[in-house]
Amino acid sequence: MLSIEKYQEEFIEFLENYSIVKAPEGLYQPVEYILNLGGKRLRPVLTIMTAHIFSSDYKKAFNAALSIEVFHNFSLVHDDIMDDAPLRRGFQTVHEKWNINTGILSGDAMLIMAYQLFERYEAHIFQDLAKLFSKTALEVCEGQQYDIDFETRNDVTIPEYLKMIEYKTAVLVGAAMKMGAIVAQASEEDQQNIYDFGRYLGIAFQLQDDYLDAFGDPKTFGKQVGGDIIENKKTYLYLKAVEFSEVSERAELQNLFASTVEDVSAKIERSKVIFQSSGSAEATKNAILEYTNKAFDVLDALNISEDKKELLKDFGSNLMNRTV
Repeated sequence: MLSIEKYQEEFIEFLENYSIVKAPEGLYQPVEYILNLGGKRLRPVLTIMTAHIFSSDYKKAFNAALSIEVFHNFSLVHDDIMDDAPLRRGFQTVHEKWNINTGILSGDAMLIMAYQLFERYEAHIFQDLAKLFSKTALEVCEGQQYDIDFETRNDVTIPEYLKMIEYKTAVLVGAAMKMGAIVAQASEEDQQNIYDFGRYLGIAFQLQDDYLDAFGDPKTFGKQVGGDIIENKKTYLYLKAVEFSEVSERAELQNLFASTVEDVSAKIERSKVIFQSSGSAEATKNAILEYTNKAFDVLDALNISEDKKELLKDFGSNLMNRTV
């Protein structure tokens, strides 16, 4: 097995050799731009690392890993348009740098490019990858719609929210790992278990992202801190604050999230105070730990060596201790 950094290096080299820009440049330049903005490359690294866990020929997974990365960035381009987000990884979003129409069309092209990468595999692997990918892509869209719906609802429950982040974020993490297992031709049991590991880790990852959206450092977070608060998103932080707060603070928070205010800085700061005082911030950190441990529990069922299980556990621990 290699270090996470080595997997990242090898994947980035593979990405750099992937021919993107062609005619018309107005379609493909934004694709190259978003794919080269950096980021942790979490999902493709998981695909490659999982393939290596089940097979020595891990480089065979690079095309599947790139497919996951292209799809993930496609979803970010469209998410940023829907959220009217100005920044992505500290840089202008695609629709800000070009325009909304370009963002939509380049994103559409990325979705097709993601599917094309499966064509480089044998027929039976192609079929399994495409079937998983189609299911996952649709679930991601469903999760995004739930997220949009929740912005205008005042009765969102914790189970509904967890389902939303499972579909919007976690299933793609699970799929990234299962794709690595499919390419390595692992058993169906191991494919499902590694999927569940990734899915639980993905839920923890999104809860951590929600926490950092409010309490992260704007210099390292790469996105607009407080963006979820500005967008009135009913995150785990918000829902737990509503559950735990006294009547007056609950009403104040609900009013803050039911309107658009000019002084967004004051809205963000006041919401954060309530998140802290209500115990919501602490409850969110506990939920992150709970889902991380659920992921670790799945490792017992995997038919791999103990040192490989420790590698996966270390990866999950490091992921949950991130600040960006």
